[in-house]
Amino acid sequence: MTERGSDIEFDFFDEPETQEAPERARPARPGPGGPRRPPMRPPAGLTPLLRLVGLVAFAILIVVLLVFWIQDCRGANERDAYADYMQQVRAIGGDSQEVGRELNTVLTTPGITPADLQERLGGLAQTEEQNVARARELTAPGQLREEQRAVVNALELRVGGLRRLGDAFQQLQPQRNPEEAEVGPLLATQMHRFIASDVLWEDEFRDPAVTLLRSEDIGGVEVPDSNFLPNSEIASATGMFAIYQRIRGASTGGQGSDGARHGNGIVSVQALPSGQALQSGEDNFVTATADLAFEATVENSGDAQEVRVTVRLTVEQSPRPIEKEQVINIINPGERKTVVFRQLGQIVQFAQKTTLRVEVEPVPNEENTRNNTASYPVTFSLTPPS
Repeated sequence: MTERGSDIEFDFFDEPETQEAPERARPARPGPGGPRRPPMRPPAGLTPLLRLVGLVAFAILIVVLLVFWIQDCRGANERDAYADYMQQVRAIGGDSQEVGRELNTVLTTPGITPADLQERLGGLAQTEEQNVARARELTAPGQLREEQRAVVNALELRVGGLRRLGDAFQQLQPQRNPEEAEVGPLLATQMHRFIASDVLWEDEFRDPAVTLLRSEDIGGVEVPDSNFLPNSEIASATGMFAIYQRIRGASTGGQGSDGARHGNGIVSVQALPSGQALQSGEDNFVTATADLAFEATVENSGDAQEVRVTVRLTVEQSPRPIEKEQVINIINPGERKTVVFRQLGQIVQFAQKTTLRVEVEPVPNEENTRNNTASYPVTFSLTPPS
């Protein structure tokens, strides 16, 4: 080649390299159900907000549950406090009630002398003072502070009644023949303190406490009662004068030494619940129901007060008779009292005549005992007679 030829410039070799266009993505083939929609995505910033709302809701739930749990625990603790307090009051009230029963026993003990009476009353007063001391140590829960004071006041009334009753009997000892108008009211006034203590316990402690527990929606806690004088009729002026006469008579030679007539008698007997009056001179057809009982009326036919009067019921049947017993605590001259014989047991003799007998046990120095027993011919049946 010539030199000229070598000067030929090949400019096309200096041009920039051509770039190949990127290969386009092939469009996706539509599926059988048509073109797919792109997935829905929450707007930017919404996901953290939803998470925050969830956390707040969970925290609120925890707080609510915690509040309910605290309230339940508080309610349980409050109920336990009331229950524990009532249990302690029940124990004290029960012991005090036992003192009242012993007082009733003392006043109705046959043949008790004034000296024995003084000693027994003093011992009962000391026991009741211990109940007062126990009650003062109690701490009443919630709003029962006034009711707690009522418990103490009621027990203090009982102590005062026992002390004053002993003083009253001692005051009357030197007198030979005191009038009823003087003796009866003096002794009855001291007995009224026991009645007042029962009313105070009921009205100022038990009823308000029951109302409070209901208002606080506290269930399952029983408010105890305490009845010191179960037989309030003994506290009358007439009844206490009769007690004094009987005790004074025991100190001067025993019951009956006052020259008074002594004795009791059977007035009537009726079947319960029908109220059928039994007749001694004719057949009595009695339906043997599940709640069959017999009520006997006894009258003090003497001039003196009688105590611890035993009344017995016997139903003759084979192989073993039915035997029941009741005690009349105290019965004044001319007074009538009833005793009821329940839970008779199994009656096995039906459609055959048998004998039902009621007997009041003779008292010391009783001369006329002809009216102490009453017998009735009785035929039992399972169905009422047609």
